[in-house]
Amino acid sequence: MSRPPAATLAPARPTPVAPFVGLSTLWVQITGTWCNLECRHCINASGPKAPWLKPLDAATIERAIREAEAMGVKEIYFTGGEPFLHGEILPLLEVALAAAPTTVLTNGTLIGPAVADALAALAARAPYSLELRVSLDDTDRAKNDRIRGEGAWAKAVEAVRLLRARGLLPIVTATEITRDEHPAGSGMYERFRDFLHAQGVERPRVKIMPVFGLGRQPAGATAPLTEEDLEGFDRSVLQCADARVVAAGGVYACPILAGLEGARLSTGSLAESFKPTPLYHPACVTCRDTGMTCRNS
Repeated sequence: MSRPPAATLAPARPTPVAPFVGLSTLWVQITGTWCNLECRHCINASGPKAPWLKPLDAATIERAIREAEAMGVKEIYFTGGEPFLHGEILPLLEVALAAAPTTVLTNGTLIGPAVADALAALAARAPYSLELRVSLDDTDRAKNDRIRGEGAWAKAVEAVRLLRARGLLPIVTATEITRDEHPAGSGMYERFRDFLHAQGVERPRVKIMPVFGLGRQPAGATAPLTEEDLEGFDRSVLQCADARVVAAGGVYACPILAGLEGARLSTGSLAESFKPTPLYHPACVTCRDTGMTCRNS
């Protein structure tokens, strides 16, 4: 599989930057772009065949977590690809949970009863909280599976039920990709809230993400940010100001852009990446315009 086609390299002209204000969040791109699904809107073109961004080995991940812990990291996220494809995901989660609150971003399709039991046991003995974010793009089976593949809806919904039954209240993450297919005034949050209530989730938690023009989505005509675009804007609120991503090839500024040369800040330690982040990619426009963050809140 090739790299995402949209703006993989930083342009030659000068670009605005976001300051580095301190490490709050560590992202671990544990499986790179290796995933069991091939979603139409995937931001980093993940899939099951020859991932263009390779998975990380356990030693690299543990080293990054230890370094981040020593620097006072406040939260850790595991993403991919699909994190539950990694053979050492559970012991690595235990390492992370000894250091900070930890979240796994997953499509949910690999969470059966045994995995749900293991996650519940892990959460019960951990000193910090474990969160599971399960991706579901529509409450309608057909609309969701048209984007994520046949059977993805049923498996993700079952994962939500399994986690809920074990006291792990998942966060359902939805993109706005099917928003226009619903009647005007049919709020996306309300639709998912009511759906989760129907699955027995007493306290639904839903995170809604915009659709980015990268990965398998067409980039459109969005131009990169300029200094004029950011006049009067507080750049320290952008997530790249206090987050770093460990992925194959080094340390990157953004979980959306991990693996792209323009977003790579270091080929070594986390500390070497603590420098201003070039806001070179059209995806940076979405973050500025929407206030979007890949974090839980």
